[in-house]
Amino acid sequence: MTILVTGGAGFIGANFVLDWLAGSDEPVVNLDKLTYAGNPETLASLQGDKRHIFVQGDIGDAALVTRLLAEHQPRAVLNFAAESHVDRSIHGPGDFIETNIMGTFRLLESVRGFWMGLADAPKADFRFLHVSTDEVYGSLSKDDPAFAETNRYEPNSPYSASKAASDHLVRAWHHTYGLPVLTTNCSNNYGPFHFPEKLIPLMIVNALAGKPLPVYGDGMQIRDWLYVKDHCSAIRTVLKGGRLGETYNVGGWNEKPNIEIVQTVCKLLDELRPKADGSSYASQITYVTDRPGHDRRYAIDARKLEKELGWKPAETFDTGIRKTVAWYLANPEWVAHVQSGAYRDWVQKQYAGDAQ
Repeated sequence: MTILVTGGAGFIGANFVLDWLAGSDEPVVNLDKLTYAGNPETLASLQGDKRHIFVQGDIGDAALVTRLLAEHQPRAVLNFAAESHVDRSIHGPGDFIETNIMGTFRLLESVRGFWMGLADAPKADFRFLHVSTDEVYGSLSKDDPAFAETNRYEPNSPYSASKAASDHLVRAWHHTYGLPVLTTNCSNNYGPFHFPEKLIPLMIVNALAGKPLPVYGDGMQIRDWLYVKDHCSAIRTVLKGGRLGETYNVGGWNEKPNIEIVQTVCKLLDELRPKADGSSYASQITYVTDRPGHDRRYAIDARKLEKELGWKPAETFDTGIRKTVAWYLANPEWVAHVQSGAYRDWVQKQYAGDAQ
């Protein structure tokens, strides 16, 4: 038995691979294109582990995917591969259209061809699990109920629009061709190995470097925060028991405004790595011009997943954020190695000269 994971060197995908192999001897074929956010160093602990077969390649490379499927005969394909940063999608939407829409389409077609050729028993057991985002549902006002699986899609950024399109393709391949699919839509993930362009790792890294902590607008954008290892456990749960063709929302039941997240990170750093002069890292908080089309609030209603499959997050935000800050403090080499020239250029482009 084997599973094929796409995007398994990215933040969520790599955490999933590490988590899977920590609790199972079932091998993983890990296909990742290794774009800027794909980091094989995250998987360094698996070097020499025969259960982990890493392949650098694109989900849109039909010949490669078809060969891997034929060679390894996986019982499931889990699709984490995606361009996922909203700001990058605003500045350059083309990569998001190509990877998230066309890449998913080509992957689905390769998987469909493989699945149709299986014998009856493995064909019945096969699963294609597509990992998506709550951003496909659009934005909520302060008093709106949280996103349920029945909410209509209202994506507001090139990123969320491309993910919405990929979700629709997965649904269509199930209803049209019978492909046995499952879809998960998760809230904001955080935790170890998070690329430092996203809010929490960016704040940690900038704080320690004595740099400004850039907060968009008034900082009152609300997100539901999900510890990445809880997300991994939810995906395993859905893969094992989810109903075919169904969507499951995965959330952490932790709605927090961005400014509160930043302040919490600062307080933890004040405790765990205090400044020599005794001042708070919060003094580095700087408000910058809000990004275009910035959704005000996301919130996930994960009751379906709990009711049908018995899943709940194991971490509260307090326990998860403490583990996250401690991990970054303990792993400065990982952080330093991902801060390539391309990363520095991006942060400069996004935030330079924008302080208020």
